[in-house]
Amino acid sequence: MTSRRPNRKRKVAAEPGNGRLRDPERTRARILDAATEEFSLRGLGGARVDAIAQRAGANKRMLYHYFGNKEGLFLAVMEHTYAHIRAQEEALHLDDLPPAQAMRRLVRFTFRYFVGNPHFIALLNSENLHRARHIRRSRRVQAINSPLIAALGRVLRRGRAAGLFRGGVDPLQLYLSIAGVCYFYFSNIHTLSTIFGRDLLAAPALAARERHVVEVIMGYLRA
Repeated sequence: MTSRRPNRKRKVAAEPGNGRLRDPERTRARILDAATEEFSLRGLGGARVDAIAQRAGANKRMLYHYFGNKEGLFLAVMEHTYAHIRAQEEALHLDDLPPAQAMRRLVRFTFRYFVGNPHFIALLNSENLHRARHIRRSRRVQAINSPLIAALGRVLRRGRAAGLFRGGVDPLQLYLSIAGVCYFYFSNIHTLSTIFGRDLLAAPALAARERHVVEVIMGYLRA
């Protein structure tokens, strides 16, 4: 006699407006990916909900169902963007490395993240044009970003105890300097390339700039 096993297939619900079956998490992720691309290309003002829905292969009603409106979607994109870079930084395991190696790894990571994620620059530029109006409403953004500053503080304390780093370094100020020297290069890459007559996105130029950024930060920290 054989027994029948219960059906363990995951339940799915119907999409708002058309009755088709959907996977809520996957649908939401598709919308976020599409919105990230659209907002990066056109900014908040130029992005269109219709275009985002079409990119995502989703019904526009679903976008409103998950995110409320275009500004709610933009906030979700910003939160998702910050969460992504912070998760990548956490994966560096800075606490497991000698302090100087940990600091170099963080600086190189920051520079290379901007190289590989140009949408991050575009989104930051767009939100700064709006004076952080959207992320100011976020209940998550400070919690997302605070662990990095705490981790950086631990690296600084270890480096100071080992006689490698100078004292009196504020981890927040240090991170602002790391991000700043990386961010400026990429946020102004087209004008800088034009006025100096050099392709600053070429591989040799990127490698030279990365070395320079690392030396600037490590030179400042040196005891």
